[in-house]
Amino acid sequence: MVSIFVSLLGGLGLFIAGMYMMSHGIEKVAGNKLRKILETFTRTRLTGVLVGLFFTAVIQSSSTATVMVVTFVNSGLMALSNACGIILGANIGTTVTALLVAFRLSAIAPIFIFAGAIMMNFIPYPTVKKSGEIVMGFGLLFVGISTMSNSMADLREIPAVISFLSGFTNPVLGLLMGFVITSIVQSSSVTVSILVVMGSMGLVDLRICMFIILGCNIGACSSAVLTALQGNVNAKRAALIHLLFNIFGTVLMFILLMLFAGQIENIIRFVSGTGNDPGSLGRNIAFAHFIFKVFQVIVFYPFMDQIIKLTYVLAKEDESQTSKEDGEFRLKYININKLPNPAVAIYMAKQEMERMANAAFKNLNTAMECLINEDGSGIEKVYETEKYIDWLCEQITTYMTKINQNAIPLRDADLIAGYFHVCSDIERIGDHAEDIADVVKYFTEKDVHMSDPAKEDLKGMMDVVNRLMRDSLDMFVTGDMTNMEEVRTLEDETDSLELSLQDKHIQRLSEGKCSVRAGIFFSDIVSGIERVGDHAINIAFSLYEAKNRNAAARVI
Repeated sequence: MVSIFVSLLGGLGLFIAGMYMMSHGIEKVAGNKLRKILETFTRTRLTGVLVGLFFTAVIQSSSTATVMVVTFVNSGLMALSNACGIILGANIGTTVTALLVAFRLSAIAPIFIFAGAIMMNFIPYPTVKKSGEIVMGFGLLFVGISTMSNSMADLREIPAVISFLSGFTNPVLGLLMGFVITSIVQSSSVTVSILVVMGSMGLVDLRICMFIILGCNIGACSSAVLTALQGNVNAKRAALIHLLFNIFGTVLMFILLMLFAGQIENIIRFVSGTGNDPGSLGRNIAFAHFIFKVFQVIVFYPFMDQIIKLTYVLAKEDESQTSKEDGEFRLKYININKLPNPAVAIYMAKQEMERMANAAFKNLNTAMECLINEDGSGIEKVYETEKYIDWLCEQITTYMTKINQNAIPLRDADLIAGYFHVCSDIERIGDHAEDIADVVKYFTEKDVHMSDPAKEDLKGMMDVVNRLMRDSLDMFVTGDMTNMEEVRTLEDETDSLELSLQDKHIQRLSEGKCSVRAGIFFSDIVSGIERVGDHAINIAFSLYEAKNRNAAARVI
């Protein structure tokens, strides 16, 4: 008895490990392409359904797909209406695992394991090694199924087990069991696949399995709900769409099963092509899962706008959250205690850095306005924002370090390497705002005034540097290097302006048009603005260099 359950648990472990290796292997191979696929092909809700279906079928996890969607909605990358389509498609795509299990591919599983081992250990190319994880995972999945099948075959010889399972016919208990087990294992594919194996061994009947599958539908929402709790209101709405869709679908199917269970069983047997063959019960269970999901999508697809409106009622905007000022110490896109899929996490870090850069640029201009207008009232805001920028830099760096600790594709590792430098350059731009604020404070306390020509020179130089900062950030955000030559030209112009302004400054000093005390600080400020230009072009070059490293890696 004990050996049977040990073998059963071992088989379950192999099955889960196989699913994990497949899913994470695909994520490692695809890297940032996963995000681009979802971003590009979800412009309409119908294409979103198809993308969600195939995407989930490939990565073998609706939880991963839905969590990714919730993260995209949280970042503003994806509209809530487009997220609906992916969520619906993911519900169908998750049935593929059970369908594969039902067709009993265990005989060829050792071949996949051997091929995967060769690819992972003896072929030097990183992409092939990661592809080997996918192949190995596929093989382990079916070895796990075979192990569980053998263990369950032995369970048929234990009268107590047969008596318990034959007496387990309560629909409500079946639904609750499906919900609890799926919530624990975080995967409806695992739960339904176990049912398929049990059905193949004749341990359960189709009717109670259909109710357990309904419970799995709701339990599968747990991952997305937990992720959404840490996101913004739209992330919560995306998770609610998933939850409401599955709850409404479960209620509808539960009622239909209570009224027409016999007819539904006949439809399932007809679609699966098994007729009344008792040896095909496992396949019928897998097809029941598939049919339920397709039926739910067909029924509720026309009502998705109404479901979205309902989420707005259930998840209302938090006024205290929307009224927070930009300078308050908080993160918008990342959570350093919880990493999503690495490709998504990299994108989130990029979003947070863009926000940090905008804060640094704005703070620099605020400090310069205080200097030119001889108004010291705004420098405390500059100091506070600089503390916030330093805090953001620390948080983003910690987050990227955690991403780097994962096994990620080479191109993503190159991106992260560049992002570390970008984060540092943005932080240094913020430091220059603080330096200017220090000058304003000194001028205010000592009643020092800068000449009008000096102020005009600084304004002109800042106009050039602002264009340089904006163009560099746009290149970093969009990945478009078209304006690289223009950025280089602006940086050269900044260098020339520094020399020119220093010469004009010396001329004013010699003519007595500028005080010596103000002149000393003017020279430092001009040099500081030139260094801001250097940091700005570094932001653009980080992208340029990362792409060149990737190109070199492909050539090698």
